[in-house]
Amino acid sequence: MKLSDRMKESTQQHIQNIYSKDRSLQGASFKELMKITEQPVDWAYQTWDDLLDLLKNGDNRQRSIAAQLLCNLAKSDPDGRMEKDLSNLFEVTKDERFVTARHSLLALWRVGIVNPSLTQKTVDGLSGRFKECIDEKNCTLIRYDICRVLRNIFDHTGEEQIFRKTMSLIEKETDDKYRKKYLSVWKDVIKKKAP
Repeated sequence: MKLSDRMKESTQQHIQNIYSKDRSLQGASFKELMKITEQPVDWAYQTWDDLLDLLKNGDNRQRSIAAQLLCNLAKSDPDGRMEKDLSNLFEVTKDERFVTARHSLLALWRVGIVNPSLTQKTVDGLSGRFKECIDEKNCTLIRYDICRVLRNIFDHTGEEQIFRKTMSLIEKETDDKYRKKYLSVWKDVIKKKAP
């Protein structure tokens, strides 16, 4: 991995540590990189392709780290690469390791708040995921997490269509117990909208 001078040496080291077999070192660097990328950075494209590669070829922890970092880097993407790469992030939400899939899914709100186009693509992707996970082992937890991600996007964007889309998804749940659980994520919003 070749990194330019724009990136601080300490940040370069944290990125190298993602590849480490030392779990504590890897974890500490991941946390630091998530902090650094809370704000836009000018070095996103120096790591972008390597992170995309890790989504497919890394171990389960590296796949999770790469997905979460790419979601955080979406705000540092002036060229709009996330428009075409978002599908790669959605693939990781189906990872064979459920913890990896779940961490990846829960990070998607960070992409969904970047701009209106990504909001729409993320909401559409989450809607599709909500419907297609019906036969998966952890379907109800996936659906609950999707409701949480949609709520995060709604809280940041205020887009009414996200609320309406989520309610229409929840209506598709046939089990009352789970429908109530999904609605609980939106309870305060529903209460405000009640006549």
